Amino acid sequence: MSTPTARSDSASPASALRPADEPRLGLVLTVCCLAQFLVTLSVAIVNVALPSIQSSLGFDASSLQWVVNAYTVTFAGFLLLGGRIADLFGRRRIFLAGVALFTLASLAGGLSQNAGTLVVARAVQGLAAAVIAPTTLAVLGTTFKDPHQRHKAFGAWGAVSGAGGAFGALAGGVLTDSLSWRWILFVNIPIGLLLILGVLRAITELRHDGQGRRLDVTGAVTVTVGLLALVLGIVQSGPHGWDSARTLVPLLAGLALVGVFLLVEGKFAAQPLMPLGIFRSRSVTAANIVAMTSGAALFSMFYFLTLFLSQVRDYSPLRTGFAYLPLAFAIMVAAQFSAALVRRVGPRATLLAGMALTAGGLLWLSRITEESTFAGGLLGPTIILGAGQGISMSASAIAGVAGVAPEQAGLASGLLNATRQLGGALGLAVLAAVATSRIDTVVGEGGRPAAELARHAYASGYALAFGVAAALALVGLLASFAAPGRPPAPKGLAAE
Repeated sequence: MSTPTARSDSASPASALRPADEPRLGLVLTVCCLAQFLVTLSVAIVNVALPSIQSSLGFDASSLQWVVNAYTVTFAGFLLLGGRIADLFGRRRIFLAGVALFTLASLAGGLSQNAGTLVVARAVQGLAAAVIAPTTLAVLGTTFKDPHQRHKAFGAWGAVSGAGGAFGALAGGVLTDSLSWRWILFVNIPIGLLLILGVLRAITELRHDGQGRRLDVTGAVTVTVGLLALVLGIVQSGPHGWDSARTLVPLLAGLALVGVFLLVEGKFAAQPLMPLGIFRSRSVTAANIVAMTSGAALFSMFYFLTLFLSQVRDYSPLRTGFAYLPLAFAIMVAAQFSAALVRRVGPRATLLAGMALTAGGLLWLSRITEESTFAGGLLGPTIILGAGQGISMSASAIAGVAGVAPEQAGLASGLLNATRQLGGALGLAVLAAVATSRIDTVVGEGGRPAAELARHAYASGYALAFGVAAALALVGLLASFAAPGRPPAPKGLAAE
Protein backbone atom coordinates (compact mmCIF):
# COMPACT_ATOMS: atom_id res chain seq x y z
CA MET A 1 0.00 0.00 0.00
CA SER A 2 1.35 3.41 -0.85
CA THR A 3 1.79 5.97 1.86
CA PRO A 4 -0.38 9.11 1.58
CA THR A 5 1.57 12.17 0.62
CA ALA A 6 0.84 15.84 1.11
CA ARG A 7 -0.36 17.65 -1.97
CA SER A 8 -0.78 21.38 -2.50
CA ASP A 9 -3.08 22.59 -5.24
CA SER A 10 -1.53 26.04 -5.23
CA ALA A 11 2.15 25.14 -4.87
CA SER A 12 4.51 22.22 -4.81
CA PRO A 13 4.39 19.79 -1.86
CA ALA A 14 7.63 21.15 -0.52
CA SER A 15 6.45 24.72 -0.58
CA ALA A 16 3.11 23.78 0.95
CA LEU A 17 4.86 22.28 3.96
CA ARG A 18 7.64 24.86 4.26
CA PRO A 19 7.27 27.29 7.21
CA ALA A 20 5.58 30.50 6.11
CA ASP A 21 6.93 33.92 6.83
CA GLU A 22 5.99 35.75 10.02
CA PRO A 23 3.26 38.04 8.57
CA ARG A 24 1.45 35.07 7.07
CA LEU A 25 1.78 33.09 10.32
CA GLY A 26 0.02 35.90 12.13
CA LEU A 27 -2.77 36.01 9.57
CA VAL A 28 -3.23 32.23 9.67
CA LEU A 29 -3.43 32.33 13.47
CA THR A 30 -5.96 35.18 13.33
CA VAL A 31 -8.20 33.35 10.86
CA CYS A 32 -8.08 30.07 12.79
CA CYS A 33 -8.78 31.76 16.12
CA LEU A 34 -11.65 33.81 14.66
CA ALA A 35 -13.18 30.63 13.21
CA GLN A 36 -12.87 28.81 16.53
CA PHE A 37 -14.32 31.87 18.28
CA LEU A 38 -17.35 31.69 15.97
CA VAL A 39 -17.84 27.99 16.75
CA THR A 40 -17.65 28.38 20.54
CA LEU A 41 -19.52 31.70 20.54
CA SER A 42 -22.50 29.93 19.00
CA VAL A 43 -22.79 27.56 21.95
CA ALA A 44 -22.85 30.12 24.75
CA ILE A 45 -24.53 33.05 23.01
CA VAL A 46 -27.76 31.05 22.92
CA ASN A 47 -27.86 30.31 26.65
CA VAL A 48 -28.61 33.86 27.78
CA ALA A 49 -31.42 34.12 25.21
CA LEU A 50 -33.10 30.81 26.18
CA PRO A 51 -35.91 32.41 28.23
CA SER A 52 -36.72 34.78 25.35
CA ILE A 53 -36.58 31.95 22.80
CA GLN A 54 -38.84 29.81 24.98
CA SER A 55 -41.54 32.45 25.23
CA SER A 56 -41.23 33.48 21.56
CA LEU A 57 -41.36 30.05 19.91
CA GLY A 58 -43.25 28.01 22.51
CA PHE A 59 -40.60 25.57 23.74
CA ASP A 60 -41.51 23.61 26.88
CA ALA A 61 -39.05 23.13 29.75
CA SER A 62 -37.79 19.70 28.64
CA SER A 63 -37.37 20.53 24.94
CA LEU A 64 -35.65 23.88 25.48
CA GLN A 65 -32.23 22.26 25.92
CA TRP A 66 -32.45 21.04 22.29
CA VAL A 67 -31.70 24.61 21.21
CA VAL A 68 -28.25 23.86 22.66
CA ASN A 69 -28.04 20.10 22.09
CA ALA A 70 -29.13 20.13 18.43
CA TYR A 71 -25.92 22.06 17.82
CA THR A 72 -23.60 20.17 20.16
CA VAL A 73 -24.71 16.62 19.29
CA THR A 74 -24.52 17.18 15.52
CA PHE A 75 -21.19 18.93 16.08
CA ALA A 76 -19.83 15.98 18.06
CA GLY A 77 -21.18 13.31 15.74
CA PHE A 78 -19.73 14.74 12.54
CA LEU A 79 -16.44 16.17 13.86
CA LEU A 80 -14.46 13.07 12.98
CA LEU A 81 -15.90 13.05 9.48
CA GLY A 82 -15.21 16.78 9.17
CA GLY A 83 -11.57 16.31 10.08
CA ARG A 84 -11.22 13.40 7.66
CA ILE A 85 -12.84 15.37 4.80
CA ALA A 86 -10.39 18.24 5.34
CA ASP A 87 -7.45 15.81 5.28
CA LEU A 88 -8.56 14.17 2.04
CA PHE A 89 -10.21 16.89 -0.04
CA GLY A 90 -8.31 20.00 0.96
CA ARG A 91 -8.45 22.09 4.08
CA ARG A 92 -8.94 25.39 2.24
CA ARG A 93 -11.99 24.41 0.20
CA ILE A 94 -13.53 22.49 3.11
CA PHE A 95 -12.86 25.43 5.45
CA LEU A 96 -14.67 27.73 3.01
CA ALA A 97 -17.59 25.33 2.59
CA GLY A 98 -17.99 25.01 6.35
CA VAL A 99 -18.02 28.77 6.96
CA ALA A 100 -20.50 29.35 4.12
CA LEU A 101 -22.88 26.67 5.43
CA PHE A 102 -22.61 28.03 8.97
CA THR A 103 -23.46 31.53 7.76
CA LEU A 104 -26.52 30.35 5.82
CA ALA A 105 -27.77 28.26 8.75
CA SER A 106 -27.42 31.29 11.04
CA LEU A 107 -29.58 33.31 8.66
CA ALA A 108 -32.23 30.55 8.60
CA GLY A 109 -32.20 30.24 12.38
CA GLY A 110 -32.62 33.95 12.89
CA LEU A 111 -35.66 33.94 10.60
CA SER A 112 -37.27 30.92 12.37
CA GLN A 113 -40.98 31.19 13.08
CA ASN A 114 -41.36 27.97 15.08
CA ALA A 115 -39.39 25.72 17.41
CA GLY A 116 -38.76 22.99 14.84
CA THR A 117 -37.18 25.33 12.32
CA LEU A 118 -34.82 26.77 14.91
CA VAL A 119 -33.73 23.31 16.10
CA VAL A 120 -33.04 22.20 12.49
CA ALA A 121 -31.07 25.39 11.81
CA ARG A 122 -29.02 24.81 14.94
CA ALA A 123 -28.32 21.22 13.83
CA VAL A 124 -27.05 22.49 10.46
CA GLN A 125 -24.86 24.99 12.30
CA GLY A 126 -23.43 22.07 14.26
CA LEU A 127 -22.74 20.17 11.03
CA ALA A 128 -20.88 23.17 9.62
CA ALA A 129 -18.97 23.67 12.87
CA ALA A 130 -17.89 20.03 12.66
CA VAL A 131 -16.02 20.94 9.47
CA ILE A 132 -14.62 24.24 10.72
CA ALA A 133 -13.24 23.26 14.13
CA PRO A 134 -10.93 20.35 13.21
CA THR A 135 -9.68 22.28 10.20
CA THR A 136 -8.54 25.19 12.38
CA LEU A 137 -6.48 22.93 14.64
CA ALA A 138 -5.09 20.95 11.70
CA VAL A 139 -4.04 24.16 9.92
CA LEU A 140 -2.23 25.38 13.04
CA GLY A 141 -0.51 22.04 13.52
CA THR A 142 0.81 21.87 9.95
CA THR A 143 1.61 25.58 9.52
CA PHE A 144 3.53 26.25 12.75
CA LYS A 145 6.56 23.98 12.40
CA ASP A 146 8.58 25.24 15.34
CA PRO A 147 7.36 23.48 18.54
CA HIS A 148 7.62 26.67 20.60
CA GLN A 149 5.56 28.65 18.08
CA ARG A 150 3.09 25.79 17.73
CA HIS A 151 2.50 25.64 21.48
CA LYS A 152 1.94 29.40 21.56
CA ALA A 153 -0.53 29.07 18.68
CA PHE A 154 -2.39 26.30 20.51
CA GLY A 155 -2.41 28.50 23.61
CA ALA A 156 -4.09 31.30 21.67
CA TRP A 157 -6.53 28.79 20.16
CA GLY A 158 -7.39 27.47 23.62
CA ALA A 159 -7.86 30.98 24.99
CA VAL A 160 -10.26 31.83 22.18
CA SER A 161 -12.12 28.53 22.63
CA GLY A 162 -12.90 29.32 26.24
CA ALA A 163 -13.30 33.07 25.94
CA GLY A 164 -15.68 32.63 23.00
CA GLY A 165 -18.09 30.94 25.35
CA ALA A 166 -17.83 33.58 28.05
CA PHE A 167 -18.00 36.55 25.68
CA GLY A 168 -20.85 34.77 23.92
CA ALA A 169 -22.89 35.13 27.08
CA LEU A 170 -22.19 38.87 27.16
CA ALA A 171 -22.97 39.27 23.46
CA GLY A 172 -26.16 37.27 23.90
CA GLY A 173 -27.26 39.54 26.72
CA VAL A 174 -26.53 42.75 24.81
CA LEU A 175 -28.23 41.59 21.61
CA THR A 176 -31.27 40.08 23.35
CA ASP A 177 -31.83 43.15 25.52
CA SER A 178 -31.22 45.79 22.86
CA LEU A 179 -32.59 44.07 19.75
CA SER A 180 -34.07 40.57 20.00
CA TRP A 181 -32.94 36.97 20.45
CA ARG A 182 -32.84 36.60 16.66
CA TRP A 183 -29.69 38.72 16.53
CA ILE A 184 -27.72 36.07 18.42
CA LEU A 185 -27.87 34.22 15.08
CA PHE A 186 -27.77 37.17 12.69
CA VAL A 187 -24.48 38.34 14.27
CA ASN A 188 -22.75 35.30 12.75
CA ILE A 189 -23.38 36.56 9.21
CA PRO A 190 -20.81 39.42 9.13
CA ILE A 191 -18.33 37.24 11.02
CA GLY A 192 -18.81 34.49 8.45
CA LEU A 193 -18.29 36.85 5.52
CA LEU A 194 -15.12 38.22 7.11
CA LEU A 195 -13.87 34.68 7.65
CA ILE A 196 -14.44 33.74 4.01
CA LEU A 197 -12.22 36.63 2.95
CA GLY A 198 -9.60 35.62 5.53
CA VAL A 199 -9.51 31.99 4.43
CA LEU A 200 -9.15 32.99 0.78
CA ARG A 201 -6.20 35.20 1.64
CA ALA A 202 -4.38 33.25 4.37
CA ILE A 203 -4.96 29.50 3.98
CA THR A 204 -3.09 27.54 1.34
CA GLU A 205 -4.54 24.32 -0.06
CA LEU A 206 -3.20 21.10 1.38
CA ARG A 207 -4.58 17.59 1.19
CA HIS A 208 -3.19 14.10 1.45
CA ASP A 209 -3.43 11.94 -1.65
CA GLY A 210 -2.85 8.25 -2.08
CA GLN A 211 -4.94 5.15 -1.73
CA GLY A 212 -8.11 5.08 0.30
CA ARG A 213 -9.75 8.38 -0.49
CA ARG A 214 -12.96 7.01 0.96
CA LEU A 215 -15.13 8.37 3.73
CA ASP A 216 -16.53 6.24 6.50
CA VAL A 217 -20.11 7.48 6.12
CA THR A 218 -21.45 4.41 7.97
CA GLY A 219 -19.35 5.32 10.98
CA ALA A 220 -20.46 8.96 10.93
CA VAL A 221 -24.16 8.06 10.65
CA THR A 222 -24.12 5.39 13.36
CA VAL A 223 -22.25 7.52 15.90
CA THR A 224 -24.38 10.62 15.22
CA VAL A 225 -27.73 8.83 15.38
CA GLY A 226 -26.51 6.89 18.39
CA LEU A 227 -25.59 10.07 20.24
CA LEU A 228 -28.91 11.69 19.36
CA ALA A 229 -30.74 8.63 20.70
CA LEU A 230 -28.71 8.65 23.92
CA VAL A 231 -29.39 12.33 24.54
CA LEU A 232 -33.09 11.86 23.75
CA GLY A 233 -33.32 8.99 26.24
CA ILE A 234 -31.61 11.00 28.96
CA VAL A 235 -33.89 13.98 28.30
CA GLN A 236 -36.96 11.74 28.47
CA SER A 237 -35.90 10.44 31.88
CA GLY A 238 -36.91 13.77 33.43
CA PRO A 239 -40.65 13.79 32.64
CA HIS A 240 -41.12 10.01 32.28
CA GLY A 241 -38.61 8.34 34.62
CA TRP A 242 -35.71 6.00 33.94
CA ASP A 243 -37.92 2.89 33.77
CA SER A 244 -40.25 4.30 31.10
CA ALA A 245 -40.24 2.86 27.56
CA ARG A 246 -39.85 6.43 26.27
CA THR A 247 -36.53 6.56 28.12
CA LEU A 248 -35.27 2.98 27.75
CA VAL A 249 -35.95 2.50 24.03
CA PRO A 250 -33.82 5.43 22.81
CA LEU A 251 -31.15 4.72 25.44
CA LEU A 252 -30.79 1.09 24.37
CA ALA A 253 -30.94 2.03 20.69
CA GLY A 254 -28.25 4.65 21.23
CA LEU A 255 -25.97 2.23 23.06
CA ALA A 256 -26.48 -0.36 20.31
CA LEU A 257 -25.61 2.14 17.59
CA VAL A 258 -22.49 3.29 19.43
CA GLY A 259 -21.55 -0.39 19.74
CA VAL A 260 -22.07 -0.84 15.99
CA PHE A 261 -19.89 2.22 15.39
CA LEU A 262 -17.03 0.74 17.44
CA LEU A 263 -17.41 -2.62 15.67
CA VAL A 264 -17.34 -0.96 12.24
CA GLU A 265 -14.30 1.10 13.16
CA GLY A 266 -12.40 -1.83 14.59
CA LYS A 267 -13.28 -4.59 12.12
CA PHE A 268 -14.95 -3.56 8.89
CA ALA A 269 -14.16 0.01 7.82
CA ALA A 270 -11.48 0.11 5.10
CA GLN A 271 -10.73 3.73 6.03
CA PRO A 272 -12.16 4.06 9.56
CA LEU A 273 -13.47 7.41 10.68
CA MET A 274 -11.84 6.81 14.07
CA PRO A 275 -8.95 4.31 13.88
CA LEU A 276 -9.03 2.78 17.34
CA GLY A 277 -5.26 2.41 17.22
CA ILE A 278 -4.90 6.16 17.78
CA PHE A 279 -5.80 5.54 21.42
CA ARG A 280 -2.58 3.57 21.91
CA SER A 281 -1.03 6.98 22.50
CA ARG A 282 -1.29 7.80 26.20
CA SER A 283 -1.15 11.48 25.34
CA VAL A 284 -4.09 11.28 22.91
CA THR A 285 -6.17 9.12 25.28
CA ALA A 286 -5.61 11.31 28.33
CA ALA A 287 -6.26 14.51 26.35
CA ASN A 288 -9.57 13.20 25.03
CA ILE A 289 -10.84 12.06 28.44
CA VAL A 290 -9.94 15.47 29.84
CA ALA A 291 -11.65 17.15 26.89
CA MET A 292 -14.83 15.11 27.41
CA THR A 293 -15.14 15.78 31.14
CA SER A 294 -14.07 19.39 30.70
CA GLY A 295 -16.71 19.90 28.01
CA ALA A 296 -19.38 18.43 30.29
CA ALA A 297 -18.34 20.78 33.08
CA LEU A 298 -18.15 23.96 30.98
CA PHE A 299 -21.29 23.48 28.89
CA SER A 300 -23.44 22.65 31.91
CA MET A 301 -21.95 25.54 33.88
CA PHE A 302 -23.02 28.03 31.19
CA TYR A 303 -26.50 26.49 30.99
CA PHE A 304 -27.29 26.26 34.70
CA LEU A 305 -25.57 29.46 35.79
CA THR A 306 -27.57 31.38 33.18
CA LEU A 307 -30.81 29.85 34.42
CA PHE A 308 -29.84 30.52 38.04
CA LEU A 309 -29.15 34.18 37.34
CA SER A 310 -32.36 34.71 35.35
CA GLN A 311 -34.81 32.53 37.29
CA VAL A 312 -33.50 32.82 40.85
CA ARG A 313 -31.71 36.17 40.95
CA ASP A 314 -33.94 37.90 38.33
CA TYR A 315 -31.02 39.11 36.21
CA SER A 316 -31.77 40.63 32.82
CA PRO A 317 -30.01 39.09 29.79
CA LEU A 318 -27.60 42.04 29.69
CA ARG A 319 -26.72 41.78 33.38
CA THR A 320 -26.28 38.02 33.00
CA GLY A 321 -23.86 38.61 30.14
CA PHE A 322 -21.74 40.99 32.20
CA ALA A 323 -21.62 38.43 35.00
CA TYR A 324 -19.57 36.19 32.69
CA LEU A 325 -16.81 38.74 32.06
CA PRO A 326 -14.57 37.65 35.00
CA LEU A 327 -14.84 34.06 33.74
CA ALA A 328 -13.85 35.16 30.22
CA PHE A 329 -10.78 37.05 31.38
CA ALA A 330 -9.73 34.16 33.64
CA ILE A 331 -9.91 31.74 30.71
CA MET A 332 -7.93 34.03 28.40
CA VAL A 333 -5.17 34.75 30.89
CA ALA A 334 -4.81 31.15 32.04
CA ALA A 335 -4.76 29.80 28.49
CA GLN A 336 -1.80 32.01 27.62
CA PHE A 337 0.18 30.60 30.55
CA SER A 338 -0.87 27.03 29.73
CA ALA A 339 1.47 26.58 26.77
CA ALA A 340 4.44 27.79 28.83
CA LEU A 341 3.47 25.38 31.62
CA VAL A 342 3.37 22.47 29.19
CA ARG A 343 6.86 23.34 27.95
CA ARG A 344 8.21 23.68 31.49
CA VAL A 345 6.51 20.92 33.50
CA GLY A 346 4.87 18.74 30.84
CA PRO A 347 1.25 17.89 29.95
CA ARG A 348 0.57 15.79 33.07
CA ALA A 349 1.20 18.45 35.69
CA THR A 350 -0.49 21.11 33.56
CA LEU A 351 -3.65 19.04 33.04
CA LEU A 352 -3.72 18.09 36.73
CA ALA A 353 -3.63 21.76 37.71
CA GLY A 354 -6.33 22.70 35.20
CA MET A 355 -8.76 19.95 36.19
CA ALA A 356 -8.16 20.50 39.92
CA LEU A 357 -9.12 24.15 39.55
CA THR A 358 -12.14 23.19 37.41
CA ALA A 359 -13.38 20.68 39.99
CA GLY A 360 -12.77 23.15 42.82
CA GLY A 361 -14.73 25.91 41.12
CA LEU A 362 -17.68 23.63 40.40
CA LEU A 363 -17.67 22.27 43.95
CA TRP A 364 -17.80 25.83 45.25
CA LEU A 365 -20.70 26.60 42.90
CA SER A 366 -22.58 23.59 44.28
CA ARG A 367 -22.99 25.54 47.55
CA ILE A 368 -25.21 28.24 46.00
CA THR A 369 -28.63 28.98 47.45
CA GLU A 370 -31.43 31.31 46.43
CA GLU A 371 -29.77 33.98 48.60
CA SER A 372 -26.36 33.75 46.90
CA THR A 373 -25.19 37.05 45.44
CA PHE A 374 -22.82 37.48 42.53
CA ALA A 375 -19.98 38.91 44.62
CA GLY A 376 -20.46 36.55 47.55
CA GLY A 377 -21.37 33.28 45.85
CA LEU A 378 -20.47 33.37 42.15
CA LEU A 379 -17.46 35.60 41.46
CA GLY A 380 -14.83 33.50 43.23
CA PRO A 381 -15.83 30.08 41.86
CA THR A 382 -16.30 31.31 38.28
CA ILE A 383 -12.80 32.85 38.27
CA ILE A 384 -11.30 29.60 39.59
CA LEU A 385 -13.31 27.58 37.09
CA GLY A 386 -12.25 29.89 34.25
CA ALA A 387 -8.58 29.54 35.16
CA GLY A 388 -8.92 25.77 35.23
CA GLN A 389 -10.66 25.66 31.87
CA GLY A 390 -8.13 27.99 30.24
CA ILE A 391 -5.25 25.79 31.40
CA SER A 392 -6.86 22.46 30.49
CA MET A 393 -8.17 23.58 27.07
CA SER A 394 -4.78 24.63 25.78
CA ALA A 395 -2.92 21.74 27.41
CA SER A 396 -5.34 19.14 26.05
CA ALA A 397 -5.08 20.70 22.57
CA ILE A 398 -1.29 20.36 22.70
CA ALA A 399 -1.37 16.81 24.10
CA GLY A 400 -4.17 15.68 21.78
CA VAL A 401 -2.24 16.30 18.56
CA ALA A 402 1.33 15.75 19.81
CA GLY A 403 3.21 13.13 17.86
CA VAL A 404 0.47 12.73 15.24
CA ALA A 405 1.57 12.48 11.61
CA PRO A 406 0.46 15.29 9.25
CA GLU A 407 -2.01 13.06 7.37
CA GLN A 408 -3.83 12.41 10.66
CA ALA A 409 -3.76 15.98 11.99
CA GLY A 410 -7.39 16.59 11.00
CA LEU A 411 -8.43 13.27 12.54
CA ALA A 412 -6.66 13.95 15.84
CA SER A 413 -8.03 17.48 16.14
CA GLY A 414 -11.49 16.33 15.08
CA LEU A 415 -11.37 13.59 17.71
CA LEU A 416 -10.37 16.08 20.41
CA ASN A 417 -13.18 18.46 19.47
CA ALA A 418 -15.63 15.56 19.15
CA THR A 419 -15.00 14.30 22.66
CA ARG A 420 -15.32 17.83 24.06
CA GLN A 421 -18.64 18.39 22.31
CA LEU A 422 -19.83 14.87 23.15
CA GLY A 423 -19.03 15.49 26.79
CA GLY A 424 -20.90 18.79 26.62
CA ALA A 425 -24.01 17.29 25.00
CA LEU A 426 -24.27 14.15 27.12
CA GLY A 427 -23.18 15.99 30.26
CA LEU A 428 -25.82 18.65 29.78
CA ALA A 429 -28.52 16.04 29.15
CA VAL A 430 -27.58 14.06 32.28
CA LEU A 431 -27.26 17.12 34.50
CA ALA A 432 -30.50 18.63 33.18
CA ALA A 433 -32.26 15.39 34.15
CA VAL A 434 -30.61 15.50 37.60
CA ALA A 435 -31.58 19.13 38.14
CA THR A 436 -35.17 18.60 36.93
CA SER A 437 -35.63 15.62 39.25
CA ARG A 438 -34.34 17.61 42.22
CA ILE A 439 -36.52 20.61 41.36
CA ASP A 440 -39.63 18.42 41.14
CA THR A 441 -38.80 16.80 44.49
CA VAL A 442 -38.37 20.12 46.27
CA VAL A 443 -41.57 21.54 44.74
CA GLY A 444 -43.43 18.44 45.86
CA GLU A 445 -42.32 18.96 49.44
CA GLY A 446 -44.08 22.37 49.55
CA GLY A 447 -44.04 24.31 52.80
CA ARG A 448 -43.35 27.76 51.31
CA PRO A 449 -45.21 30.40 49.31
CA ALA A 450 -45.26 29.54 45.60
CA ALA A 451 -42.77 32.16 44.39
CA GLU A 452 -40.34 31.51 47.23
CA LEU A 453 -40.65 27.75 46.78
CA ALA A 454 -39.90 28.03 43.05
CA ARG A 455 -36.72 30.03 43.68
CA HIS A 456 -35.62 27.58 46.36
CA ALA A 457 -36.32 24.59 44.11
CA TYR A 458 -34.43 26.04 41.16
CA ALA A 459 -31.41 26.93 43.31
CA SER A 460 -31.40 23.46 44.87
CA GLY A 461 -31.60 21.72 41.48
CA TYR A 462 -28.87 23.80 39.90
CA ALA A 463 -26.59 23.40 42.94
CA LEU A 464 -26.93 19.62 42.67
CA ALA A 465 -26.08 19.80 38.95
CA PHE A 466 -22.90 21.75 39.77
CA GLY A 467 -21.97 19.11 42.32
CA VAL A 468 -22.34 16.28 39.80
CA ALA A 469 -20.35 18.33 37.26
CA ALA A 470 -17.56 18.61 39.85
CA ALA A 471 -17.53 14.81 40.10
CA LEU A 472 -17.15 14.59 36.30
CA ALA A 473 -14.24 17.02 36.48
CA LEU A 474 -12.59 14.73 39.03
CA VAL A 475 -12.73 11.94 36.44
CA GLY A 476 -10.75 14.21 34.13
CA LEU A 477 -8.34 14.90 36.97
CA LEU A 478 -7.68 11.18 37.39
CA ALA A 479 -7.25 10.73 33.63
CA SER A 480 -4.59 13.45 33.65
CA PHE A 481 -2.23 11.10 35.48
CA ALA A 482 -1.98 9.08 32.24
CA ALA A 483 -0.64 12.07 30.29
CA PRO A 484 3.12 12.15 29.62
CA GLY A 485 5.24 13.72 32.30
CA ARG A 486 7.30 15.53 29.68
CA PRO A 487 6.22 17.18 26.42
CA PRO A 488 6.10 14.39 23.79
CA ALA A 489 8.56 14.78 20.96
CA PRO A 490 6.93 15.97 17.70
CA LYS A 491 6.68 13.08 15.25
CA GLY A 492 5.54 14.29 11.90
CA LEU A 493 4.71 17.89 12.66
CA ALA A 494 8.32 18.87 13.00
CA ALA A 495 9.98 20.77 10.23
CA GLU A 496 10.54 18.50 7.32
